[in-house]
Amino acid sequence: MTALWALAIVGAYLIGSIPFGVLIARSRGVNIRLHGSRNIGATNVARVLGRRLGMVTFGLDMAKGAVPVLVTGAVAGVLGARPANPNPGVHVLTTAQLWLWLAVACAAVLGHMYSPFLGFRGGKGVATGFGALVAMWEVLTIPALVAIVVWYGTLRMTRYISVASMAAALSLPVCYVLSVLPRDALEQPASHSLNQIAAASPALIVTVAMAVLVLYTHRANIGRLRRGEEPKVKGKTRRGDVLGKSD
Repeated sequence: MTALWALAIVGAYLIGSIPFGVLIARSRGVNIRLHGSRNIGATNVARVLGRRLGMVTFGLDMAKGAVPVLVTGAVAGVLGARPANPNPGVHVLTTAQLWLWLAVACAAVLGHMYSPFLGFRGGKGVATGFGALVAMWEVLTIPALVAIVVWYGTLRMTRYISVASMAAALSLPVCYVLSVLPRDALEQPASHSLNQIAAASPALIVTVAMAVLVLYTHRANIGRLRRGEEPKVKGKTRRGDVLGKSD
């Protein structure tokens, strides 16, 4: 079983390393690393090549996070398990299993951020991270889906993918805490709710770390937002502007 987890972590890193943003832009004759913010993620692809291709990149980056986590969970028999006081008939996810499963998710994100195919450089890991967390049924699926709704709603309101990504990341640990609290939390002693959160603390630690990491990797975006220089996502592709530049 230890070998399985080790193989899963390495495999997740390699799958997460696939630079879909680079490949999609290259199919349009564009070197995405020489345009816009020069980032390989969905934000820059949308900025340079239009919202549709940006969304395609976002979806593929989510998939490369979700697939290794989902497959590993199925093979290791942890899909559907919960870390704290499960209902009768629900498999208990041990702390060790939860940490290892989270390691698979983190490996996929690190692969996107430090891809060996790009000289150990890459994107910000937002889409890949959310894909990996959605696949962790049922530990983080609902919080991650809520965070994606927050991302989409914020994007529709602000037209800034960077703002949407940061808002979604910040909502993730909050949603997770709410999801692990018992439904009758207000009727139970405070110690009972704290015990629930403590049992599920590995995932809380990781979601908080992800939120901090997303804010850190968006520090340049935050600076541009403060200066009013952050570009908004536009509905139409700007290929004419891009293809006229040398790669």
